[in-house]
Amino acid sequence: MTLKAEKVAGIIQKEVSEIIQFQLKDPKIGFITITDVTVTNDLSIAKVYVSFLGQKAREEAGMKALERSKGYIRSELAKRMSMRKVPELHFLIDDSLERGNKIERILYEINQDKK
Repeated sequence: MTLKAEKVAGIIQKEVSEIIQFQLKDPKIGFITITDVTVTNDLSIAKVYVSFLGQKAREEAGMKALERSKGYIRSELAKRMSMRKVPELHFLIDDSLERGNKIERILYEINQDKK
């Protein structure tokens, strides 16, 4: 990712999290964390990685609510950014925490077997 794309990704991450936290009124979104944003080099698409606190059912409901609110979030983002064209937003579940916990559990089991 180029330096400009990294800067845009950082701005998008900050602004989208503020929009979701303070302006969206959908209770199905619940407690959400934006863990990362990646932007293509041509700045046309932004992948927004999110994680939800709670169960899988809450995660699914939250993703549906985000998809419904995508247009509103993008329009609010356009008001806050000084870009001619705001990237299209794609919301994705960030499962890196789950993968990290799984790896940690496997390593723990391996160490227990050695003892």
